[in-house]
Amino acid sequence: MLPLALGLALLPAAARAEPLVARYDVHAAGLTVMKLEALLDIDGPNYLVRTRTQMNGMVGFFARGDQVTSAEGAWRGTEPVPVRYRVNGTWRGDPRVVAMDYTPAGMPVLRAIEPPNTEREPVPAALQAGTVDALSALAKLTRVVARTGRCDTGARVFDGRRRADYAVQTAGQGVLPAEGGFGGPALKCVFEGRLIAGRLDDQDPEEARRPQTADIWFGQPLPGRGPLPVRIELPTRWFGTVRAVLVSVEPAGSAQTMVQQRR
Repeated sequence: MLPLALGLALLPAAARAEPLVARYDVHAAGLTVMKLEALLDIDGPNYLVRTRTQMNGMVGFFARGDQVTSAEGAWRGTEPVPVRYRVNGTWRGDPRVVAMDYTPAGMPVLRAIEPPNTEREPVPAALQAGTVDALSALAKLTRVVARTGRCDTGARVFDGRRRADYAVQTAGQGVLPAEGGFGGPALKCVFEGRLIAGRLDDQDPEEARRPQTADIWFGQPLPGRGPLPVRIELPTRWFGTVRAVLVSVEPAGSAQTMVQQRR
C-alpha cells in the first residue's frame, strides 16, 4: 500500500495556484529503492493528481517497475468526487493496467484491468459503492490538513482490486531535522489502512485483516503554498521501516518532469 500512502494534494486558495511537481526518494534497508514524482493540480473546483513511480538501483535491476497513476475529479468541500482513475505501467516486465470511471451516483465502473483479477477474492458491488480511489483519498487528507490544521479524516477506497478503509488521526506538531528538501515545523498524522475485501486467494485471512499503519508528516516546503507530505514512514515485515523523503518541489511550469502533463 505504499504508493497509496504517497498520494498528495495542495492548499486551496482564493486565486488559482499553479500546479506543483514534488519529488520523493523512497528508502528501505539503507538503499534508495524507488523514486516518485507527483504532478499536483488540485486548487480550484477540480483536481488532478498524477504520479510516476520507478524502482531504483539494484532493486530496480531485480524487480523492474515503472508506473504512472492518475486521478481526476471535482471537490465538494473537502470531499473528492472522482471521475476517472488510471494506472499504466510495468512490473517485472509485465503490463499493469487499471482503467476505472465513476457514475454520477458515485459507483466505480471498471473498464480494464491487467493482469486479470483472478488471484484475489472478488469485491462485491455493495462494497464498491460510494468509494474513491487511493490518490483522491489522500488528496482529501491534504485538503483537510490545509483547511483545519489537523488530519482527522477517513475514506472508503477501491482501486479496482482491493477495498480498504483509511483512517487518519492527528498526532501533534514537531520539528523535523533537515533532510532532502525539507526541515522545520511539521504536523504528524497517523494513518491506518484496513483491507475489507480483495485479499489474495493464498493470503492468510488474519494476516490480510491486520491494519497497516504509517506516520505522515506535513510541512510547508514552499512559502505561500499549502502543506505537503514531506516524510512518510511505513513499518514493514520484511524491510524494516520504509521511508519516503521529499527531495524537491517546484511549480510545474518550470519543472523538468517525468510525469506527463495534462493534455
